[in-house]
Amino acid sequence: MDIINYQEAFIHYLNTQDFNREPRNLYDPISYILQLGGKRLRPVLTLIASDIFSSDYEKALPAAMAVETFHNFTLIHDDIMDEAPLRRGKETVHEKWDTNTGILSGDAMLILAYQYFENYKPRVFQKLAKLFSKTAIEVCDGQQLDVDFETRNDVTITEYIKMITLKTSVLVGAALKMGAIVAEASDEECELIYNYGLNLGIAFQLQDDLLDTFGNPETFGKQIGGDIIENKKTYLYLKSLEVTSNGDKEKLKYFYNQKLDDNSIKIIEVTRIFEQNDIPNLTQALIKEYTEKSFNYLEKLNISESARKGLKNFSENLMFRKV
Repeated sequence: MDIINYQEAFIHYLNTQDFNREPRNLYDPISYILQLGGKRLRPVLTLIASDIFSSDYEKALPAAMAVETFHNFTLIHDDIMDEAPLRRGKETVHEKWDTNTGILSGDAMLILAYQYFENYKPRVFQKLAKLFSKTAIEVCDGQQLDVDFETRNDVTITEYIKMITLKTSVLVGAALKMGAIVAEASDEECELIYNYGLNLGIAFQLQDDLLDTFGNPETFGKQIGGDIIENKKTYLYLKSLEVTSNGDKEKLKYFYNQKLDDNSIKIIEVTRIFEQNDIPNLTQALIKEYTEKSFNYLEKLNISESARKGLKNFSENLMFRKV
């Protein structure tokens, strides 16, 4: 399982897509966000699943492109909602152009994503479109919960896990399942690999939350402390409320009820509370728990041992990533 090979194949396919169209102010931002790079995690997973079940990943390239196009559509709109200045170390679309352009280009990407399924025969198209529609509305559900949590002071860890499951991990699961659908794997195998991805996606988002506060700004590609600035009720924050002393608990609640022009002190103080209460290690323990849950589904898949080992290595690399 050569991840680099899958990435290169996908990037080559991406580069064959023609976004040099009119009106330029609609399509240039689409080309820009798709060419910003990133891990290409989701399309690579689509190719991997297709390869595992059919030994042919190239036929999954249109489905992988649909996944990546949809994912980047959500990033454009998320960045607008979060007023984020950076994405993958570069200006976000709404900063480089403007908010209205970001909204409309994102809308177009959602439609373009569906169009890639037209490359498949009706039975496969129907399964892909059904899964895609279900996933897209779940991602919207998760995004709304994320927004709602910003103004709520009673969010639980259970609710947070549900939110990131919807906002992030359902797309990871769907990316894998789409590859399996293209390979015409059985319904049982499709469901098992979906659940593997679902748990892997939760671990992935928890690692992302950890890097948002404790990552290296030069490699992470986003503003460090962005979740703190936006008062995001992440696992780090919620676990701190559970384990910290009353003094730090009140300080955390105070900071998370503020929208400040200068957030430097807020980031320093909140990070200090996280560190003093062993939150990075507690988060890593939960990441490991969900990664191991994903392995339980992996063990049930009727695939070669080399493929199983490759997926395990891939999962473990995500656990320890720095970007």
